[in-house]
Amino acid sequence: MRWRGHGVALVVAALLASAGCAARHEPDTGPAGPRTIEAVAGCDAASWTDPSDLSPGRGPARCVPGAPKPRPLPKRRKVTIATGTLSAEYVAPLEVALDKGEFTKEGLDVTLKVLPTPDALPLLAKGDIDALWAAPEAAVMNGIEGGFEIRWVAGNFSPDPRSKSGLWVRLGSDETAARVRMGGRTMGTMIGKGSVIAYPMQKALAGHGGGLDRIRYRQLGSADVLTALRNGGVDSAWLLDPVWRRVDGQPGYAFLGGQPLGEPLGGMLYGRSLLRGDVDAGVALLRAYIRTVNTYFAADYKKDANFVTYLARLLKTDEQVLRSTPSLRMDWEIRADTTARLQSAYRAQGVAEGDPLPESRTVDRALYEEAVGHRS
Repeated sequence: MRWRGHGVALVVAALLASAGCAARHEPDTGPAGPRTIEAVAGCDAASWTDPSDLSPGRGPARCVPGAPKPRPLPKRRKVTIATGTLSAEYVAPLEVALDKGEFTKEGLDVTLKVLPTPDALPLLAKGDIDALWAAPEAAVMNGIEGGFEIRWVAGNFSPDPRSKSGLWVRLGSDETAARVRMGGRTMGTMIGKGSVIAYPMQKALAGHGGGLDRIRYRQLGSADVLTALRNGGVDSAWLLDPVWRRVDGQPGYAFLGGQPLGEPLGGMLYGRSLLRGDVDAGVALLRAYIRTVNTYFAADYKKDANFVTYLARLLKTDEQVLRSTPSLRMDWEIRADTTARLQSAYRAQGVAEGDPLPESRTVDRALYEEAVGHRS
C-alpha cells in the first residue's frame, strides 16, 4: 500500500531515518514459530471468542478473577511501553497492573513512557521500546509496509452501548438528527487524517450524504474541539468521553455514531523485541494485562464506588468526570479483518492507495491465545 499525506510522509521519513537501512531489508517472516500451548486454570471456553463474531452484543472474553496465574520469567526483564497519555481511561488496565504488581509477578520491570505514536514508532522498530499502547493508525500501517516488524497483539476496549463518544454535528435550521447533510462540512478533530476514527466516521457519514473524501478536516487541540463546535468554527466534531456530555440533550446538536460496539480499535502493539527476540516476555506481559482485566475490569467496574475513587487517583483525573460516563468494555481480543476495514477508511480519506496489507502482516493473536491457553 502506498501512503499519501503530509503527516504520514513525515512519519515515514522518521521511521526510515531512525531505524536505519539495515532494518528495512530484513525479511518480514512474521512472528516466531509454533510454541507449546498449555491449558490454563481459570481460563475455559469463555476465555476466547470467535474473531469473526462482530455482533454488537458479543460479550468479551473472560477468565475467572486472578487468572491466568503468573508464570514468572527465570530472569527479570525490563519492558518499556509507550503510550500517548496516562490520564485516559483506556490506559487504566496498564496503570492498575503496574500499581497492583501484576507485571512484577511475571518477572517484568515495566515502565510506562508518554510518547505520541509518531515519536514512538521509530523507537519500536529499532527495539528501543518494547511495546506501544496505541492503535493501528495509518502511520503504523506505513511502518509495516516499509518492512518493520510491528504487530497488533491485543485489543483494548469497545464502548458501552450507552456511550455517545463519537461524531456530533451542529444541526442546520432545517435539519433533524435523522436528516443531516454532511457533504462539505468542516470536521474538528484532534488527530486529523490517518486516525482509526476514520473507520467509524465512514460508517456514521454513510447515511447522511457524506464521505471521508467530502469532509474538510480542521485539526484542533483537545480543549478546542468542543469550543469550535459551539461557536461555529466547525460544524461537526469527534467528541470523546466525557466531552460529549456537554452537548448531549442540548437543542441543535445530534449524535451520528461512534466506535462500533464489540470491536476494539486499538491496544498493544509489539515490535521485534517481543515478537521474536523474547517471546516469553511478550506472553508474560499480555498475561499480566489479561489477568488485570479479569480481576478489576471484568464487568461494570464503575458500580464499585471505592474502585472509581482509586481509579481517579491513579489516572489523576476528576472523580466526578470519571463517574459521568459508562464503563468501557475492556477487551483483549482483536476482531477479524479490523485492520482491513481501517485501511479501507484510510484510502477513502486519501492518505493511502493501492492494495491493503493482509492481516497476517498486521495482527498476531498467538500471544494472547497462549496466555489464556487457547489453541487456534
